[in-house]
Amino acid sequence: MRLRFDALCGLGMAGLLAAGCQSSSVPADNISRPGDNSALSTMERVAVAAQKCWFSGRDPAFAGLAMSPELTSFSGRPRILAVPRGNVGGLPKLVVEAAGKPARLNAFGPIVDGPHASRIAQDIRRWSAGNPACATGA
Repeated sequence: MRLRFDALCGLGMAGLLAAGCQSSSVPADNISRPGDNSALSTMERVAVAAQKCWFSGRDPAFAGLAMSPELTSFSGRPRILAVPRGNVGGLPKLVVEAAGKPARLNAFGPIVDGPHASRIAQDIRRWSAGNPACATGA
């Protein structure tokens, strides 16, 4: 199954994940701005919320997985991957990527065919629109 999302304008954030699988702070001039619906800004919002809710929040759908962000992309398609914990080069179980302005999001991988697919799609829609809340019951 492949999920498609249309991103809406969202709110900015202070802490962002950089490419190369490392967390870092982003200089103030690179922080996504309110109303910025570019692919990069949208994926920055999704990455921060996914790290908090899915990977750090002990979401059972992501047990044994880690986030591998690839936000800096020469292809113009920033993305995040859910990969086996301890093997960031492993086969992704989920890929969420964005392209264009306004951003169009795609999600694909084995997780979107599983029992958590609907909630994952709702999470991605909510986060891309600027609402960083975690799903209840996750």
